[in-house]
Amino acid sequence: MIRSILIGILAVGVAATAFWGYKEHQEKNAVLLQAENTYQRSFHELSYRMDILHDKLGTAIAMNSDSSLSPQMTDIWRVSSEALTNVGQLPLTLLPFNKTEGFLVDVGNFTYKTAIRNLSKEPLSKDETNNLKKLYQQSGNIKEELRDVQHAVLDHNLRWMDVQLALSTQDEKSDNTIIDGLKTVENTASNYANEDNPSPFMQASNKRESFQNLSGTKITKDQALDNGSRYFGVDKRDIKVAKNGKGAALPSYSLSYQDGRKRGYMEMSQKGGHLISLLVSRPMTEKKWSLYDGARKAQDFLKENKMDDMKLYQSQEYDHTGVYSFLYEQDGVKIYPDSVNVKVALDRGEVAGLTADNYFKNHVKRNLPKPKIPVEEAKKKVNPALHIQEDSMAVIDNDLNEEVLAYEFLGVMNNNTYRIYINALDGNEEKVEKLSEAAVSTS
Repeated sequence: MIRSILIGILAVGVAATAFWGYKEHQEKNAVLLQAENTYQRSFHELSYRMDILHDKLGTAIAMNSDSSLSPQMTDIWRVSSEALTNVGQLPLTLLPFNKTEGFLVDVGNFTYKTAIRNLSKEPLSKDETNNLKKLYQQSGNIKEELRDVQHAVLDHNLRWMDVQLALSTQDEKSDNTIIDGLKTVENTASNYANEDNPSPFMQASNKRESFQNLSGTKITKDQALDNGSRYFGVDKRDIKVAKNGKGAALPSYSLSYQDGRKRGYMEMSQKGGHLISLLVSRPMTEKKWSLYDGARKAQDFLKENKMDDMKLYQSQEYDHTGVYSFLYEQDGVKIYPDSVNVKVALDRGEVAGLTADNYFKNHVKRNLPKPKIPVEEAKKKVNPALHIQEDSMAVIDNDLNEEVLAYEFLGVMNNNTYRIYINALDGNEEKVEKLSEAAVSTS
């Protein structure tokens, strides 16, 4: 009798274990499938938008009416921005794709500047017309290369998750059609160079992508593992580590581990061992920390990682997790390009996420100009229906990715909260942002 009971209990245990394993497998497959679908959709949208971009550039060349050319340029700028977003959604962190991104940036910069000026008084110059033709020709070449990759993906049912794996494991011997095709696209994009009319947007972008202000000496893999063990709170023997792709914007180490349902990933710079990003995923328990307590934990974490003078400006709570946005502050001016996001698990008060690439790309002591218009004059530029509650000074990136000094006004209109940025040098309205209801401003 007892034997039968024990056998029954054992059978139930085996069945429960098998069911748990099956559920884990199903959840893992669901995550992988979602990522694969996102990659596939982003790439096919990129290929489609490059087709549209090429056609619209060709149409712009054929136009002879200034009234038609301006909206056409605006449309090209929009498409190039959407294509850039698609590139950012592909698993290319470890694969240099700077030239293609730079080409799209240059298209957006050129067309935006052209669209916002009065073409009747200041038509395209000969050099600008030639540049437009070069952009058209190069977009056609990139379009064809992307089509070749797209056909290979569809014909052979290739998976983008294999690209991620090949890049993270540095498997240079593997024959990965997608990687080879994208390298060809990158080489094609590198043939374009706007030397006659260099773009300030491109210059700023290249400067930021270089992470040139990183401090410290180069660390080894063992040192990266020691740091990873400290951040993850696990034995370094349980952590996998790999160098990123050759020629990438930031030479770094990728570290990851998995312990049951707890997973962790981080990127650490080779120079100085700076923590660029961190993500820890695990089941959450009962909330014990307040959103305010989590903010203090996040602030302390930034100080421990030598990110000083950071001001909390927004916090949100999702599923027992506090998400905090910090800005660097210089002489009382908020520097938005030097932003950092931190996630804190509010059940145990552990740091569960960090995104600091903007900070390490951009952070430098700035020579801030003095405002040329007073704050009261700037307020007159704001919609009079907006009830202004706060004002401050800030450095932001405008639509051309150029840093500008601006007055920041926080106000309410029709029960909605907005941030309005007025250029402190010329009084232009730079940006209008509607804040979500979940966001808690701490300005």
